[in-house]
Amino acid sequence: MDVVITIEKSLSVELAQLLQAHWEFCTTTTPIEHVYALDASKLFTPDITVFGARVLGELVGVGAIRRLDADHAELKSMHTLAKTRGNGIGKAMVAHIEAFAKVQGMQRISLETGSSEPFKPARELYKSLGYEECEAFGEYVLSEHNTCMTKTI
Repeated sequence: MDVVITIEKSLSVELAQLLQAHWEFCTTTTPIEHVYALDASKLFTPDITVFGARVLGELVGVGAIRRLDADHAELKSMHTLAKTRGNGIGKAMVAHIEAFAKVQGMQRISLETGSSEPFKPARELYKSLGYEECEAFGEYVLSEHNTCMTKTI
């Protein structure tokens, strides 16, 4: 599957629909008070870069990176359409974001994800790419509903 990943400059209808699917996935699998997914309107700020993954021109995945400080960034809003999961799109997105982060001078990327069964594929993906569980960072509070992970790049 040929995946093309580009920076998304604005909130298109297609991107809004994908982010809505991400929000619905998060809120149907995790109590709302433990959901840290960003509202789509908060993704287009100077400290966040949003990426879209397309296959044959169709937007099938999204991911973002938020600069936390001079050398630490956060992976945000990772989501792949259910119909295209298992085809390496998430892995390609993480690799693309890591390469982008290195060029930007980042030395570490952290993330927060769910700890329930529906998030298991995401946790396994991150672990396979070298991410390890860590303490909470930024505004996160660890609970039975979430996991924080980090990786030196």
